[in-house]
Amino acid sequence: MGKKSAKKTGNDAEPEPLDLEAALAELERLVEHMESGELSLEESLRSFERGIQLTRRCQEALRAAEQKVQILLEREGEVVTEDFSAQDGG
Repeated sequence: MGKKSAKKTGNDAEPEPLDLEAALAELERLVEHMESGELSLEESLRSFERGIQLTRRCQEALRAAEQKVQILLEREGEVVTEDFSAQDGG
């Protein structure tokens, strides 16, 4: 009935969910393969499409992680956000 067991068998099939590290690793492999210049135009377009999907998944995972961090930093009903780059060593 559903598409839960869908794999990379067709254009409409959704790939299995990946964690952030796995998505980044696959994206890196795709980029290296595309940069090699060994792909046909059709293969390059498929790889580019997959790269876009992976990029979006990474962005979603990062947004979710950011939300979790904000929840963890919540104090007395107020969200306290801290700039990670502004942390001072002294």
